[in-house]
Amino acid sequence: MLYLDNSATTRIYDEVLEALLPFLKEEYGNPSSKYYLLAENAKKAISTAREKVAELVGCDPEEVIFTSGATESNNMIIKGVADQYPEKGNHIITSKVEHPSVIESCKHLESKGYKVTYLDVDLFGRIQPEKFEQTVRNNPPLLVSLIWGNNELGSLNEVEQIAAICKNHNVLFHTDATQIIGKVKFNLSLIPGIRFLSISGHKIHAPKGVGVAIIRKHDIGKKTQLTPLIHGGGQEDNYRSGTLAVHNIVGLGKAAEIAMREIDNTINKLLVLEAFCKELLVMKFGEQLIFNSDTGNKIPGLLNLMITGVNNQRFIIKHAEKIAISTGSACSSAKPSEVLIAIGKSDQEIRSTLRITLSPDIELSDLKVILDL
Repeated sequence: MLYLDNSATTRIYDEVLEALLPFLKEEYGNPSSKYYLLAENAKKAISTAREKVAELVGCDPEEVIFTSGATESNNMIIKGVADQYPEKGNHIITSKVEHPSVIESCKHLESKGYKVTYLDVDLFGRIQPEKFEQTVRNNPPLLVSLIWGNNELGSLNEVEQIAAICKNHNVLFHTDATQIIGKVKFNLSLIPGIRFLSISGHKIHAPKGVGVAIIRKHDIGKKTQLTPLIHGGGQEDNYRSGTLAVHNIVGLGKAAEIAMREIDNTINKLLVLEAFCKELLVMKFGEQLIFNSDTGNKIPGLLNLMITGVNNQRFIIKHAEKIAISTGSACSSAKPSEVLIAIGKSDQEIRSTLRITLSPDIELSDLKVILDL
């Protein structure tokens, strides 16, 4: 069976598994304990992982805060900012195509009296920076939260331009970068307008259950204040309490190291795989096939498509022994895609839509299974 649902999760790399296993067996110390060797080894391993993540995204290691995943990171940032800065007002700007953890956090805040602007998007799910700036100017928000690379369509927002607008207007900006890590090159030290960024480990061949909230410091080096989502012992510089999952964090650190090392090869391989995958799909489905994804300015290796006259769920079930693909976001599988609704797709079109996401460990010959569907 060929696995083509890498936006939902990825296979843990052997190198990652080998790195984390000792911290489930021999090196089981708590990094919050002191003085004895098991605790110090755990603490050192956490520090190394933090440095690897910081190197991958281009920030200070102290700005890397470990969480359980991007859903928690998104929640803690949005709710934490809203609680911490009441003097900045109660307006939040996001878009109609965000990850459910962003949308639902914003809806929760709306129930508490906050005003949320959900920006419209174009047919590929991108916001218009000019209209965004006008919204910021007309009603300055305390926070902007916009996805970098869309998890269903693969489209990339103009995040550097959006970040510059936010910085010019002194607005806090958060972006969910879960889907682009290791597939799109960037350096946060060159994009000062991004104050917060979310990552999930299991999207880059690390274990499930670990992620990162990047919380950038002020220009003068002062820590950015944020009300914690989880209170307790004050771990992670008082941003996120709780005993750290050392094995998962070590795995994420190793996955970040691999992503950094292999990023050029990964991008090139994904582009080659994507081009061949599209050729095979056209050969197999012909005029039935319609691509929802853009041809450029997108995450390499992610394709969103419609097969007219085909029910997507039945298609997936019918071919489950040969291929693993999805209808869209694994985090909103019980509901119609809000992303596809926002870009104007009808119910019938949504029911015919499939998402294919590739991985660099796939070979070109593996994709020929498409012709047998």
